[in-house]
Amino acid sequence: MPHKANEPRRHKIPKARYRVENWAAYDAALCRRGDLTIWVTLEAIAAWTPPATQWRGRPARYSDIAIETGLMLRIAFGRPWRQTEGLLGSLMRLLGLELPVPDLTTFSRRGADRAVASALARTDRSPWSSIPPG
Repeated sequence: MPHKANEPRRHKIPKARYRVENWAAYDAALCRRGDLTIWVTLEAIAAWTPPATQWRGRPARYSDIAIETGLMLRIAFGRPWRQTEGLLGSLMRLLGLELPVPDLTTFSRRGADRAVASALARTDRSPWSSIPPG
């Protein structure tokens, strides 16, 4: 912390002020910041639960599309696993779908080996659009 005895010798540069000249465009840009658009295709809804397998053992409850959708939402919003689970559950309620939502342990176990997680984690923070395969 600077000492108060040196105050008169410091060079003072006033902070530049930002002046808004086009209020209509500025207000529209502020409104667009909160815009959220999520497209869910009928194919993704149909593929949410995996088909039955012919192998012994417990069948998978969630498909790869369900896990990758949760991973994309987690990376897009920068939320932890529990909040991602809640976000995905609220999206299902808003869409009126009775689909099961993976819990946080399923996300962390099955999401560790997904290529989409590492690819999206390396991108910059600019707006992006992603379409899960399938």
